[in-house]
Amino acid sequence: MERKNAWSKYTSEKDKKKVFKFGEEYRQFISECKTERECVEFFIAAAEKAGYKNLEDVIKSGKKLKAGDKVYAANKGKELAVFNIGTESLESGLNILGAHIDSPRMDLKQNPVYEDTDLALLDTHYYGGIKKYQWVTIPLALHGVLVKKSGEVVTVNVGEDPADPVFGISDLLIHLAADQMDKKGAKVVEGEDLNVIIGSIPAFDKKGEKEKEAVKKNVLKLLKDKYDIEEEDFISAEIEVVPAGPARDFGFDRSMILGYGHDDRVCAYPSFMALLNCKETLTKTACALLVDKEEIGSVGATGMQSRFFENTVAELYNCMGDYSEIKLRRALTNCKVLSSDVSAALDPTYASAFEKNNSAYLGRGLVFNKYTGARGKSGSNDASAEYVGEVRAIMDKDNVFWQTAELGKVDQGGGGTIAYIMGNYNMQVIDSGVAVLSMHAPCEIISKVDLYEALLGYEAFIKYA
Repeated sequence: MERKNAWSKYTSEKDKKKVFKFGEEYRQFISECKTERECVEFFIAAAEKAGYKNLEDVIKSGKKLKAGDKVYAANKGKELAVFNIGTESLESGLNILGAHIDSPRMDLKQNPVYEDTDLALLDTHYYGGIKKYQWVTIPLALHGVLVKKSGEVVTVNVGEDPADPVFGISDLLIHLAADQMDKKGAKVVEGEDLNVIIGSIPAFDKKGEKEKEAVKKNVLKLLKDKYDIEEEDFISAEIEVVPAGPARDFGFDRSMILGYGHDDRVCAYPSFMALLNCKETLTKTACALLVDKEEIGSVGATGMQSRFFENTVAELYNCMGDYSEIKLRRALTNCKVLSSDVSAALDPTYASAFEKNNSAYLGRGLVFNKYTGARGKSGSNDASAEYVGEVRAIMDKDNVFWQTAELGKVDQGGGGTIAYIMGNYNMQVIDSGVAVLSMHAPCEIISKVDLYEALLGYEAFIKYA
């Protein structure tokens, strides 16, 4: 069943302007926020400006929460839950928009700085599923934090300002690449070859003699002068290597956006904004849950598999003066969730990997995946038919353009989301999100109209689910 192109809904310049305005706001967001920490800082600032209070402050004050109150809870700077409290008891469940804010990249190792043949380099470990050969010979930036033994946190962001230097990974010249070109794609560039070049000027002693590891020493001196950090401080650092530069409008008609980190910030941003755009008091409490570590299995203290969300709902209940363990269990069971994650858009150049009747298309609106997984739906949530029917009705009620999809042909590959983890609580969950071309590449492509329909779909969900 073929779905209509969503641009057919926006034929007037006035209507198109709404799509492009939201697209530009999002383009600026992903240009500035390339790490989980940067996303959380951005969202907290926007939430506080909109009147949301820090749940920690509410707990300390002893204040009771009531319908219409708006609060947020952050987890270690890399995960965020934002709540708009409704008139019904939490026991009736929450309407949750769950997305992740981590993206594939490279992380610096704990002892990253070394010198080889008069070049200073950084050793990396890639994060998430990437085609390693895509990350060579492109401008890269360094984002993150470095924590000294004193506890002082140094923020690192180098490569984004036009006045900044950029960094990069070299590749073997084609003239000498006969053996390399015979390798399989997974081996053309190996993980231990993702070494970031950061300098080439050596340090000299007073006699003009080149010192031992002179280039490395010179770079470390620059770091000491600029950031007051020592080499040992990298042991307690989280520095991510990401593509440098802003996201850009894509295509003559500017209908798309090319940029790093659409997976999954293109779902996180409209999920968050849908909550902020909701001005009326809701019937059911709504939540935007923005998590870390999805790209490596949702593990760790800031991943969806942690107890952060469950504990936060318990604190919320307690602040409403109505906490009990059984009520918390009922609240979690009765939640309805859109696991907002991207889908693979059918690429006409690689159409053989897709099954056209069950694929997402760029420009046809918000995508729903009843199931993800691989090899016979392994690792999938697989939403119930009843819940799919309910979500369909909500989208049609608000004239949201939507489509359904699977992740490519059966046996071709697969992937997963946070949906199955939320399903473990017996929640009703379905995957939904924006279609992406070149997913997990350093630069991905999305349609502005799909982004806007996602916003409208998420707004409808928190109002009517």
